[in-house]
Amino acid sequence: MPKQKSHRGAAKRFSFTKSGIVKHKQMNANHQVHLKTTKRTRHLRNAGIVDNAAEARTIHKLLPYK
Repeated sequence: MPKQKSHRGAAKRFSFTKSGIVKHKQMNANHQVHLKTTKRTRHLRNAGIVDNAAEARTIHKLLPYK
């Protein structure tokens, strides 16, 4: 039986907690950072959580070995 391949692009963008919650990097954290306030850039460093249950299920399917 062939090996199952995970979606490598999704593997680079998402991570999971021990309870299975999907985490993602915040958007707007890379481009033109000097225009954003210090507080805003500091909060953008923290990981966000995928709230949509349907999207979280799709990500779990794309990453079978996580």
